Amino acid sequence: MHHKVLIAEDESRMREVITMLLSDLPLDFVEARDGKEAIDLFDNDTFSLVVTDIKLPKVNGMEILQHVKMMDSELPVIVITAYGSIENAVEAIHLGAFDYVTKPFKEDRLRDCVEKALRISRLTSEVRYLRKEIERKYNFGNIIGNSPQICDVLRQAGRVAGTNTTVLVTGESGTGKELLSKALHFNSARAAGPFLPVNCAAIPAPLLESELFGYEEGAFTGAVRRQKGKLEQASGGTLFMDEIGDMAVDVQAKLLRVLESHSFQRLGGSTPINTDVRLIAATNQNLEKLVNKKLFREDLYYRINVFPLHIPPLRDRQEDIGPLANAFIRDFSTAFGRKMPKLSDKALSLLVAHPWKGNIRELKNVIERALILCKGDQITTRHLILQTSNNLRFNEMDMEKMVNVMINGGGFDIVDLETRFVRRAMHLAKNNVSKAARLLGLTRPTLRYRLEKYNIDISE
Repeated sequence: MHHKVLIAEDESRMREVITMLLSDLPLDFVEARDGKEAIDLFDNDTFSLVVTDIKLPKVNGMEILQHVKMMDSELPVIVITAYGSIENAVEAIHLGAFDYVTKPFKEDRLRDCVEKALRISRLTSEVRYLRKEIERKYNFGNIIGNSPQICDVLRQAGRVAGTNTTVLVTGESGTGKELLSKALHFNSARAAGPFLPVNCAAIPAPLLESELFGYEEGAFTGAVRRQKGKLEQASGGTLFMDEIGDMAVDVQAKLLRVLESHSFQRLGGSTPINTDVRLIAATNQNLEKLVNKKLFREDLYYRINVFPLHIPPLRDRQEDIGPLANAFIRDFSTAFGRKMPKLSDKALSLLVAHPWKGNIRELKNVIERALILCKGDQITTRHLILQTSNNLRFNEMDMEKMVNVMINGGGFDIVDLETRFVRRAMHLAKNNVSKAARLLGLTRPTLRYRLEKYNIDISE
C-alpha cells in the first residue's frame, strides 16, 4: 500500500535529499516550496503523513503543524529543525508533532521516524474505520425488529443509554442480550471507552475473581506478574457481565462492595484502586427465584436491577422473524460472495411457525446452513434444517393411559375433545392463531379450518 506524504521544504536540494533517502519506501511524495502552498495542498488532498521544515517563507512550519492538528488531530507530523535548535523541537512536540529530525539528516533517524509515523497513521485509520463500523452496527436503529415488544425495549434502551445507570438485561439464551448491551455502550458518553464482556457462567469462581479484580505478583501460585482485572481495564467504559446469575455468592459480595464504593483491591494487594465503570448485567435466569433460594444476594439484585430491560423470545414476536431471516440471508450472501437468494413464501411460513427455542442465534444458524445448501436463487423448505423438540409433555405410556381412560370411561366424543383442545389453545395464545397453532402442533391454515368448522371466534 502506498502512502501519500506531504513534504513542506523551501530548499529544493533538501527536498531531493528527503525523497532520495526515502525512495525505497512505498511512498508518493507531494512537495510544497512554502508554508502557504503546503496548507493549500493539505486542504485539498488526503495524506498519511506531513513532513515540514520549521523555517518556511509565508507560513512557517509551526503554523502548518497547528493547522494540520486543527483539521486532523491524529495525523502524524514530523518537523525538521536546524541542528542545535532544540527549543523549536520541544515547542513542536508540545503542539502535537509526532517527532522531529535535525539537519543535516542521519539516514537511519529519518527512516525510523517516518516508518514509525506511518505505522501510527495506518493503525489510526484502521481504528477509525473499525469504530465507524462498530457505531454503525450497534446503532439502535440497526437492531432489527418492528414488533411492539422489541420497539418498546429499544425505546426504553434509548432513554437509559446516555446515563451511567446500571442496567439488567434479561431474556432467554440467544435473544441478543449482548447485542443490546453493546448498543447501550456505543450510544453513551462512554462510547470511546472500552466495552469488556465477562461470562460468569464460563469461568470458575476462583478464576472469575482474579479476572474481575486482577492480582499482584505472588498473590497465588502461578501469579508471576501483576495483572490488571476487568474492573480496572474497563474504567471509563462499560463492564458487561453476562450470565450474572451463575456468579458464586462470595464473588457477588465483593462485586457489591465495588458498586457501592467504586473502588477495590487486586488479589494480594492492599492499595485501593478507584474505577469509573458502568455495569450492564445480563441473565437468562429468574434472579428473584435465585434470591429466594439464597443463590443470589438480595442486596446485589436490587443494586443491579436499577433499570431492567427484558428481551422477549423470538416466538413471541413472530413479525420480526421475516426481517431477521432476510437480514441474515443478506449478511451471509455477502460473506460467501454470492448473489442474495430470495426466501420462498412456504419457507417463510415454516420459519414463522417454528418455536425457536434457541431464539435469534438458532435462526441465524438455520439461515447459514440454508445458504450453504441453496445453490439457486431461492431458499425453499428443503433448505431449512429445523430442530424438533423431543421434550413432549406426555410420553407414549402416559398417552396410552389417557386414551384408555377416556375410551373405557364411556361417553367419549372426539369432536368435543378436539374442540376443547382448540378453545384452550386459543385462550392460552390470547386468540393469536399462529401461537395457538404452534401449541397444537398444527399449521396456521389447518387451525383456521378447525376454527371455522367448530364455529370458534377467531377475532384477534
